[in-house]
Amino acid sequence: MTELPDVTPDALPTRRRAGRRGGRHRGGSFSLPPDSPAVVLVGGPPEVMGELSRIIAAAHPGIPVYTGADADLGQLAGDPAAVVVPLLLTPDPSVETPLRQGLAELPVLVSDALGPHPLLAEALHLRLAEAGLARADRIRMMSMVTAADGVILATRTVDESAEITSVLLASRLAVPVVAAPIDDPQKLAAAAASLRGMGSHRPALSPCVLEVDGGELAKAAADAGAEPAAALGAHPSVAQLAVLRYVEALEAADYQSEA
Repeated sequence: MTELPDVTPDALPTRRRAGRRGGRHRGGSFSLPPDSPAVVLVGGPPEVMGELSRIIAAAHPGIPVYTGADADLGQLAGDPAAVVVPLLLTPDPSVETPLRQGLAELPVLVSDALGPHPLLAEALHLRLAEAGLARADRIRMMSMVTAADGVILATRTVDESAEITSVLLASRLAVPVVAAPIDDPQKLAAAAASLRGMGSHRPALSPCVLEVDGGELAKAAADAGAEPAAALGAHPSVAQLAVLRYVEALEAADYQSEA
């Protein structure tokens, strides 16, 4: 099996001939014909990637789904043979550029990063609801008292993408949302103070990360004086978003299924 340059902490796929990049935004539901190219998830925690791959495979039978460590892209048939989906919650050129360069000689496409997108805000919302910190999603028609009156969006990097996700989450919850780095005590405390200035008395901490150590999450919650929700993990909305990015990459490349 050929190896890719190690551009993320996780193993990634391989190399061979020119692929085309894609990435426009489209919404709506979709089904994938069974002759569609493989889905290859890269750049996420191994257990999360494995669970996401199982969710995607169950929703779209007949389409191969791999994680980076399991895919030998040089052996996959088709043009494109696969769409590589980087599990980045915010665009990151320091990861995406080496990834595209490393795969440039293979018959594959590389999708855009996952976020920002309303599906990401949906997953964050539902994690808060699971912790009793927000009303459950309206579609589920469940009633739950909203415990939190403000949210700190705890991210690895606070950038424009994180700010957009904050706005999307605030629009779902109808409470203020302020982004702060999950590993910066001073900025977490400042975010909590900002929420208090907007009238919040019981803030929640929403980890906008795929995985976080329990100790790190507890410390971030203590630094912010906020009740924490769980990390995103392999949430079904994250799986749906990964497939959406896959479809967008195919659309941008004008891929036509044989089905």
